[in-house]
Amino acid sequence: MEMHHWYAQVASLCESKAEEFGLLGYENVGPKDIWECVVSTYKQEPPLHQLVNDILSLKPNKYMNYLMMQMYKNS
Repeated sequence: MEMHHWYAQVASLCESKAEEFGLLGYENVGPKDIWECVVSTYKQEPPLHQLVNDILSLKPNKYMNYLMMQMYKNS
């Protein structure tokens, strides 16, 4: 699914969430990492308000679960 056209609109939110994760001790998380984690959960393109909500409400444990799943997929 292509949603890259929305990244420019929510990039500052992703950056803010990455900074928040950094304050919590997850220093290696960048805005693109946040973006990839959130959009990986969609089967079809969601409304913009849902995308914004999902970025803002992303918790570190959900992000870590996403990373583990990526590791399993890539091994």
